[in-house]
Order: sequence, then structure tokens, then C-alpha cells
Amino acid sequence: MTEILFAVFIFTLAAFLGFELISKVPPTLHTPLMSGSNAISGITLIGSLVVAGEAQSPLLTALGTLAVVLATLNVVGGFLVTDRMLKMFKRR
Repeated sequence: MTEILFAVFIFTLAAFLGFELISKVPPTLHTPLMSGSNAISGITLIGSLVVAGEAQSPLLTALGTLAVVLATLNVVGGFLVTDRMLKMFKRR
């Protein structure tokens, strides 16, 4: 029970700090920040692949697979948004 409570505490703290950090970023830094977060999301994708591959129960396999799908969507979406933002600065 203590481990679950600790995990919920860490998740809540990370969500709060993430929201505060992103809300304070000026618009001129969004493109570099997006590129950096894509690299972090790539690490998340690798971690989710490891979890899905080494799962010991069907529930963990399902959660790992869901994590792989969501991390992949995050990486691909991030690169699409970054590409679109960079196209705004190209001369025609």
C-alpha cells in the first residue's frame, strides 16, 4: 500500500511541476522545447518497449503495449508539430 501511495505522490508531483514548467515557457522557445521533449519521449518509448517485452502477466503486457502506443503517438505527433512550426520560418 505504501508503494502505491508513493507512486501516486510522484505522479501528482510530476504532473503539477510539468504543467507549471510548460505554462511559463515563452512562445519563442516552444520549437526548441518541443524538439527536446521529443528526445525524452523517445526514451519513454524505449522504456515502454522494455516493460511490454518483459511483462510477467497479461495485465502488465497490456499496460506495456498501451504505453508503447501512447509513447509512439507522442513522438510522432511531436515531430509533426515541430516540422510544421519550422516550416513557418522558411522563406517562400
